[in-house]
Amino acid sequence: MHPPWQNSLLMRAARREPVERTPIWLMRQAGRYLPEYRAVRQKMPFAALCKNPDLAAGVMLATVDRLKVDAAILFSDLLVLLEPLGFEVEYAPGGPVIKNPLRMPDDVDRVRELEDAAELDYVLETVRKTRSGLDAGLPLIGFAGAPFTLAAYLIEGGVIRDYRRTKSFLYTDRGAWDALLGRLARAAGRLLEAQVASGAQLVQLFDSWVGCLGVEDYREHVLPYSREAIALVPPETPVIHFTTGNPALLSPAAEAGRGRKHLILGVDWRIRLEDAWRTIGHETAIQGNLDPAVLLGPPEEVRRRTEDVLRQAAGRPGHIFNLGHGVLPQTPVENVRLLIETVQAGTGPG
Repeated sequence: MHPPWQNSLLMRAARREPVERTPIWLMRQAGRYLPEYRAVRQKMPFAALCKNPDLAAGVMLATVDRLKVDAAILFSDLLVLLEPLGFEVEYAPGGPVIKNPLRMPDDVDRVRELEDAAELDYVLETVRKTRSGLDAGLPLIGFAGAPFTLAAYLIEGGVIRDYRRTKSFLYTDRGAWDALLGRLARAAGRLLEAQVASGAQLVQLFDSWVGCLGVEDYREHVLPYSREAIALVPPETPVIHFTTGNPALLSPAAEAGRGRKHLILGVDWRIRLEDAWRTIGHETAIQGNLDPAVLLGPPEEVRRRTEDVLRQAAGRPGHIFNLGHGVLPQTPVENVRLLIETVQAGTGPG
């Protein structure tokens, strides 16, 4: 007998099966725009919250209950993966800081290999606690940072502005770059694999900064490592590959998961959903892609733009509604609810 979440709207959409309506979840759906989340954060730093499985799971479970979204996502952070690799991460008010960044190609020698994801057991325990507290009919999404995005954080030292250091590193020493991304790919893949074993039903690989690259550099210097990370995820588990910043990368990004039974390509707002789907082909599921800034506008604009994305999807199987990136901290909660209600009032393929 299949578990109830297997027949959920989101899992069926991920498998490109017919659904009664389009499923929706949101990146950063548990975030600073919610007063309940801000109240928790007043009591402890972000890093401490991520490392407390009871509180981290509780934050997400309360958010799912309030918003009535169609999935939960692990409450954690991309950069927690860097600590067992030998890096000190500080979550400063202006953004994350890597206190011992990579500056020279020789620095790659001090990047540890993540042999066992149990070194991040607090993340896996958060997966377990979230899964146990979640309605049995709702899936749980795990995630990790993609190799390029993690490398950019390490090389830039935290907040990323112009990618100058990252690109210089990439072009200067191919051997060091390959060694670095190989270790990051294996670490990300092992973490995703362990999250699935701990109770996640699908996973998302976040490549938040890869849009700074052109297609040739992506294919040569990034694609092999994103593919390596995705390949470590159990074959029956749907994988969402999320890239942002450059629509020209959609086709090669889809290649990173080519051959998987269930691949979903996450798309941002810089390309219309219908154009993105034509680019990658309708045999690939797609996630997206409302501009998060739309939620800062008036309700009528939120509704209009949401309905436009649904029209572009045209009722095809395989659409998961999401923003093109995370919910902005300034977003009114009532606009988030309006977005979700508008999507859930729509129809999917019958």
